[in-house]
Amino acid sequence: MRLILVDFLILFAFLFLIIEAVPTPAITLETDIQERDTTTKPSSEQQQAKRIERRGGNGKRKGRGGRKKKGEGGLPKYFHEPGGSELGNHYDSRFEHGIQDYADRKNTQLHMLRAYLTFFHENHLETWLAHGTLLGWWWNGRMLPWDWDIDTQVSGSTLNYLGDHYNQTRYDYQSDEEVPVKRTYLLDVNPAIKERERGNGNNIIDARWIDTRNGLYIDITGLSETHPDDQPGVWVCKNYHRYKTMDLYPMRETMYEGVVAKVPYAYDRILANEYASKALVITDYEGHRWDPIVKEWLPKSDEELKEDRRIREEKERAEEEAEERKKEKEAEEEMHKQVEEGKKRKAKEDAKKELAKQKADKQAEVQRQKEMQQRMKGANTRGQHNHGPEHAHENEAPLGPQGGKEKSVDHTDSHKTQPPGGSASDMSQASRPGDVFKKPDNQSTDEEAPLGPPQRGRQEFS
Repeated sequence: MRLILVDFLILFAFLFLIIEAVPTPAITLETDIQERDTTTKPSSEQQQAKRIERRGGNGKRKGRGGRKKKGEGGLPKYFHEPGGSELGNHYDSRFEHGIQDYADRKNTQLHMLRAYLTFFHENHLETWLAHGTLLGWWWNGRMLPWDWDIDTQVSGSTLNYLGDHYNQTRYDYQSDEEVPVKRTYLLDVNPAIKERERGNGNNIIDARWIDTRNGLYIDITGLSETHPDDQPGVWVCKNYHRYKTMDLYPMRETMYEGVVAKVPYAYDRILANEYASKALVITDYEGHRWDPIVKEWLPKSDEELKEDRRIREEKERAEEEAEERKKEKEAEEEMHKQVEEGKKRKAKEDAKKELAKQKADKQAEVQRQKEMQQRMKGANTRGQHNHGPEHAHENEAPLGPQGGKEKSVDHTDSHKTQPPGGSASDMSQASRPGDVFKKPDNQSTDEEAPLGPPQRGRQEFS
């Protein structure tokens, strides 16, 4: 048991010595630097940035005129360019002395990039090529001749390390050529590097490597995992470029413009996402053509540029004509569509009108039939009143006292010849009360007494 314990202690001591002997790298992942920052005293530049932020961004204490306007926030713009043109935006205002020509610019960029990569390699700082600089490396390991920008990237931890230990460093460079080139470069880190979000957009560039002779510079951009909880493994810069850890690491070591450089692991996917696949195959661009024999982008001659201009103008003219034809066709189609829609609307309206007319005609027919039925019903009712049972024998004479029919007598003019007291025929109608007179006792029962006025003569009495 004792031997086992002794062996265990010896093994533990051996492992401890091995761990202590392993050197700690100068640059670690961002989490290591963040842990280191909690114990590191802020640099003078960081303290100055905080003082500037507290005083309103211009180094003066806040007064009525120094208060921030509503909606403003973050630090003021740190790097400034002279502007005035697209080329003027590629110079630092503190060192700019005019626009360089093509040859001077290429020479400046070549030695500036070599000095930058050498400085980072000598100090064990990690940086890699990005954007158009990475695209130039993809073609032939050199800068694109028409590109005024040199872009590099670093991790957020390296950026903080630069700000803490190398800010405002002036690096004296000397080339290894037969006639050495001697130049001085300034590493200037933006005080706003602690702000990893875009903010007000004034400080997208985190640092610059500046040629103090003419103001041309290399942009240095930091990448950070700004949302490790929601989007782990996603690295973002202040200009909204996004990368995955698996696309960046492990870095590939290569050569660029004759010095050691690093490129992201999935460089082809990064370039395709940023520039589209055609940027990897197009061989004619910005007045240069790709020569596959010498593997270089060569500037075109004046005749070639003139021919390119003619072809470009013809192409633009053809595109304009095609656009005009397209617009005319669209206008014609729109007009035809409107006409067809108008016809459809009219047909629909006519159908509605016809349907309404048929409905109205049907209602009128129903109403007419109802009225006709009502008239026929009224006529039948009147006929029943005029020809009912109580009028069936209206023209027949009423029965007399003997049960026979009496002759109908026309009484229209009877008052003219009727003697006083009425006519004999009227007196003989026994069916009418008061019309029959009793016979005198001396007359026969078989003969009725004549009616009429009394005789003027001698009356005979029996």
